[in-house]
Amino acid sequence: MSLHFLIVGSGFSGAVLANQLTQALDCKVDIWDERPHAGGNCHTERDEQTGIMVHQYGPHIFNTDKKEIWDYVNSFGEFKHYVHRVKALSKGAIYSLPVSLFTINQFFGKTFTPAEAKEFLQGLADKTIIDPQNFEEQALHFIGRELYDAFFYGYTKKQWGCEPTELPASIIKRIPVRFNYDDNYHTNEYTGIPVDGYSAIMQKMIDHPSISLTLNKKFTAGMDTSQYTHVFYTGPLDAYFEFEYGRLGYRTVTFEKFYAEGDHQGLSQMNYCDEEVPYTRVVEHKHFTPWEKHQKTVYFKEFSKETGPADEPYYPKRLQHDKGILKQYRAKAESLSGVSFLGRLATYRYMDMHHVIGEALSFAENFVKALKTGQPIPVFSNTEEL
Repeated sequence: MSLHFLIVGSGFSGAVLANQLTQALDCKVDIWDERPHAGGNCHTERDEQTGIMVHQYGPHIFNTDKKEIWDYVNSFGEFKHYVHRVKALSKGAIYSLPVSLFTINQFFGKTFTPAEAKEFLQGLADKTIIDPQNFEEQALHFIGRELYDAFFYGYTKKQWGCEPTELPASIIKRIPVRFNYDDNYHTNEYTGIPVDGYSAIMQKMIDHPSISLTLNKKFTAGMDTSQYTHVFYTGPLDAYFEFEYGRLGYRTVTFEKFYAEGDHQGLSQMNYCDEEVPYTRVVEHKHFTPWEKHQKTVYFKEFSKETGPADEPYYPKRLQHDKGILKQYRAKAESLSGVSFLGRLATYRYMDMHHVIGEALSFAENFVKALKTGQPIPVFSNTEEL
């Protein structure tokens, strides 16, 4: 066995890649992760006091419209169907999200039919904005001032730490509005939660005699990796280059944990849209597994803030300044040999789980093909569109 690979990071990108490499090649794979657990930000574990399966870094609901992705994850463990419903508290009242026919009728005190609601919303939309240049203009262009102020302005300002006028319009290509009473937050055909948690799924992906996982091991670019045929890096791109061109902008999340008897809020996620409420949402994890019964409950208030050196990066801001820095890092990465970059942190994009898994599967296939045919090894899992 002459092929020996190093994968930095044990989230879905690293786990899927390791799984695919050992299936396609006679190789050995080492995985390093600087945290004390595998699974990255999808890590789940049972709460000691309640026995509830907790998504340790915030809620993750697996949903995809691709049957091959759904079949792939289900091959490592059982996923049970789950419908994610989100409510929003705005100015003392609770509404259904995404904005739907029910939300519109409740908010405006109407009894619109779908056609009437569509016509009404078109009348609210700011059509003086022809070419939206920022997040706020994009929202006003689609839904008007009243709904924007109620559900998007305060929440967005808290989540991103700046005025919505400073955010690019591309953050919301369009506002999701439904002219029916469907309150299922996701529209993809396949939606579910793993019965034994996400960490168990990823552990099964890397359960192979040729895969070795080492926790609490931090990777730095200066390390000697000459014993490896190739290195796959899934951590923050700027950290790989020791922030040579500056830090890429991220928001991170902190949590306040609470316990209660019974049921705290009646569903898994409640958004707090008012700017004066310091947290963005409250997440109650027992509702992610309705097939389980628990007498007590555990819930978390989530606070968004700028990512500091000691924080875990969550959401890439991708402001114009960030895109300039990203371009420099990608150019430097392209000049390297023996290392590839994949995953949301290494490519500096917001990606759902099914996107991460699908891209890792595709990247593994491309890597193996290039290796066997003597073609250039792909450096990134994506073609960057700045």
